[in-house]
Amino acid sequence: MNYLNARLKNLTAYQPGEQPSDGGYIKLNTNENPYTPSRYAVINMGVEDVENLRLYSDPECRKLCSAIAEFYGVEKRNVLTANGSDEVLAFCFAGFCDCGAVFPDVTYGFYRVFAGLFGVNYDIIGLAPDFTVRAEDYFNCGKTIFLANPNAQTGIYLPLAEIGKILKNNPNNVVVIDEAYIDFGGESAVSLIDKYKNLIVVQTFSKSRSLAGARVGFAVADEGLIRGLKQVKYSFNPYNVNSLSARIATFAVKDTQYFGECKAKIIKTRKRLINGLKELGFSCLPSTANFVLAEHVSISGEELYIKLKERGILVRHFNEERIKNFVRITVGTDADTNILLKTLEGILNEKV
Repeated sequence: MNYLNARLKNLTAYQPGEQPSDGGYIKLNTNENPYTPSRYAVINMGVEDVENLRLYSDPECRKLCSAIAEFYGVEKRNVLTANGSDEVLAFCFAGFCDCGAVFPDVTYGFYRVFAGLFGVNYDIIGLAPDFTVRAEDYFNCGKTIFLANPNAQTGIYLPLAEIGKILKNNPNNVVVIDEAYIDFGGESAVSLIDKYKNLIVVQTFSKSRSLAGARVGFAVADEGLIRGLKQVKYSFNPYNVNSLSARIATFAVKDTQYFGECKAKIIKTRKRLINGLKELGFSCLPSTANFVLAEHVSISGEELYIKLKERGILVRHFNEERIKNFVRITVGTDADTNILLKTLEGILNEKV
């Protein structure tokens, strides 16, 4: 007997990247930050924080929201925190999609999953042949718009001027800009929330702040939209961010020096990675994220993924038609990059 709700039986769940338990791989598959969390944040965690786990966490995450608000120059009432940015996105699908949803054909895979989970009708809009988002494709679409910027699988950034056009041409619908990778290139749309009351900006501590395991995300938006998100949150899980995660995230926001240093190192290594891949004959999409989507004419994406895994390196391969010949490579350390490029050279030499 299958007791699962009928509408969920055919739902294809999100498939996360491999997380091997033996630690024997160079992990370049899930866009984790190769550098440790802020030391300043870590040393501010104490015995008292652990002892206080007997208490429920602050459902409003007041200290964390204040730190985020100060960093972005907004008011605390414009911020909502959650258990990773995925939870914020889930709240958006649950709370703002009676009209349906729309998002690109190549983007973050959870959008389709959340649409299915919450019974949301959705439309898919194809990226341009060069894998860019065309703003005009989203004008007056009459649905809630979800755009990852930089895009989750391509790494391509959509300038704020184009996002502004989309917002202006959809005044009666919410536009969700998912900025998981914005800190590695481009300008955040947070600067637009005062001008556009229909904008929700979603971010995460998982990438640029090295806290993927802490599971902390947040939204910045007009106060009215934040109230709507809170209504969903308090109808689901008021204590959604645990005390330890909220505390370390608060101090991580305040450590702006380390934040800048890590970003700079990843951006520098990304450039070196792209140049190295191109020297080996790869074609790379112009990424402003902490990953690169690359393909090679002499080997399929699936075969390359398998051969790298056999040699102790994990990258990500997707079976989606438009990107099935690509692999997505997370920007690691310089040492990781050296090993990757040398290994790729060996694999390609075998194909000659």
